Amino acid sequence: MYNQAAQAYQRTQQQTANPRELEASLLIKAAARLQVVRDEWETAQDQLHEAITFNRKLWTILATSATDAENPLPIEVKQNIGNLAVFIFSQSMRILTNPAPERLTSLITINANIAAGLRGSAG
Repeated sequence: MYNQAAQAYQRTQQQTANPRELEASLLIKAAARLQVVRDEWETAQDQLHEAITFNRKLWTILATSATDAENPLPIEVKQNIGNLAVFIFSQSMRILTNPAPERLTSLITINANIAAGLRGSAG
């Protein structure tokens, strides 16, 4: 009974979640996965591809949505998000072709900073 109630609450919360908060939460989740790989490099390298893929998929969705012609964001913001996405994609490929834990730092930092901005706690 409790499980059913918790699941119903979770579904309702997901349906009513603020889109900015959802985006921030997903960016933090991606950053956390990358952070685990970076911090536990010797034992977590097998998780690298999965963490990078999750982050790339997330950024594909964010960039596609943000740069859509129907999106009311100012053109400068759209361009900045598009440029960040291009950097994310190219850095991801560099990491996968030449893995090193320190290369993950830029991806982690970008995700954390964008999430903070979405939550209104940048600075």
